[in-house]
Amino acid sequence: MGSLAIVVSVVVFLVPFAFILLTAAMDATQASEFRFAWPRNFQLWDNVVQVLQTRDYILVIAFINSVVLTLVSVTALVVLGSMVAFVLQRRVSRWTGLINFLVLTGLIMPPAIVPTIWVLQRFGLFATMPGLILVEIAFGLSFTILLFRAFISTIPKELDEAAVLDGAGPLRLFFRVVLPLLRPVMVTVILVQSVAVFNDFQNPLYFLPGDAGATVQLTLFNFQSQNLSSYNLLFTDILLITIPMLLLYLFFNRQIVAGLTSGAVKG
Repeated sequence: MGSLAIVVSVVVFLVPFAFILLTAAMDATQASEFRFAWPRNFQLWDNVVQVLQTRDYILVIAFINSVVLTLVSVTALVVLGSMVAFVLQRRVSRWTGLINFLVLTGLIMPPAIVPTIWVLQRFGLFATMPGLILVEIAFGLSFTILLFRAFISTIPKELDEAAVLDGAGPLRLFFRVVLPLLRPVMVTVILVQSVAVFNDFQNPLYFLPGDAGATVQLTLFNFQSQNLSSYNLLFTDILLITIPMLLLYLFFNRQIVAGLTSGAVKG
């Protein structure tokens, strides 16, 4: 059974990646054949240079935009999500049920594009990086809260009571006592949400139009609409924007699994 799982994993994940890599190393003529084959003229480096230089280095600009978007959004998600989860888990009130319902609703209901654009326009945030950051935070907050809350439920309340007896206020209790204990699930949230935000295609397309705010996923349009036959450049672009998140996952996949299952195991 284990061998079968390995074979399926290889077919599902490694074969498509190999196809991307080989096509990215082909010339335009061979790539247009769209076949799984070894490149007749290996020109991966030339394709990389051409992709980077396309439209005045828009891919470089897009990488910078995506990194800024990811760093700010994920940082806010970690801080806000952990604080909300702590309050919901430790400060049960008559509003807790309603708030839990709203959190679950954020996971179930699909995002409404037109009303969101209308709200951003009213606040002057449409087509701006701060506006897109707020959208990413709003769409990722429910999942983040649920992860943090599951982990916080495994932390003994006696730690909170001891800190309060020592004179710790709410903020000091959270940032000095509780937050350091959340490192396992915090790593999971950072990695999962970083991949989600960095690879997001829909939200930047709708809420941050224009070349100045382009993110890495939107650069795929450069080779789909303008150069319909340049599959070698399209797959080179895909390869370049896939490598950062792929490396991140390969190095930290154990932490991701540990953080997702820690609440269930300890609970």
